[in-house]
Amino acid sequence: MQYRRAFIHGGSFFFTLVTQGRKPIFAAAEEVEVLRGAFRSVRKSRPFEIDAIVVMPDHLHCIWTLPPGDADFSTRWRLIKTGFTKHCDPALRPAPGRARKAKQEQAVWQHRYWEHLLRDETDFAHHVDYIHYNPVKHGLTVSPMDWPYSSFRHYVEAGIYPPDWGRSIINLEGIGHE
Repeated sequence: MQYRRAFIHGGSFFFTLVTQGRKPIFAAAEEVEVLRGAFRSVRKSRPFEIDAIVVMPDHLHCIWTLPPGDADFSTRWRLIKTGFTKHCDPALRPAPGRARKAKQEQAVWQHRYWEHLLRDETDFAHHVDYIHYNPVKHGLTVSPMDWPYSSFRHYVEAGIYPPDWGRSIINLEGIGHE
C-alpha cells in the first residue's frame, strides 16, 4: 500500500509521534530539554511555527504551520528525530533490530508519524484542545495547567483559555490519533 502525505505549502498540520515500543523516554525533564534543543536547532535552518504542543512520556502531539512556499515537514521531522537520538542519554537507545541495524538506525522512535492537514479554524481549534487535554486524558494530571510540557500556559497567558480549562471537559475522543 502506498501511503500519501498531504504536502500543502504554508499549511498547518497536526502531528503525532510515538517512541519505539512506547518507551517513556520523555518521563525525565532532561530528555524533554534535549527534544527542545532538537526543535530549536531545526527551526534555525528550516523555520516553522509551533502553534501548539504537548510532550507526553511516550509520545508527542503538535501543530505546525509552515512558511508560505514550503511543504517539507518530513525533512524537519527526520532532523528533529535524528537530533534528539544523537543527543539523548545513550541508555535510552535500545539495541536496534536487524532491519534497523542494516540501515544503521536507532530504535528510539517509531518509523512513521501521523499527520493531519488542518482544514479550517474549527479543525485547528479542536486539535489545539486535544493537544492540551492529552495529559488529563492519559491520567497524568487533573488539569492541563499542571502539565509542564505543553503550550497550554502560553494559551492561558494570551487569554485564549482560562487557567482552569480542561477540568470540566468530559470527552475529546475521536480528535487526533494516538
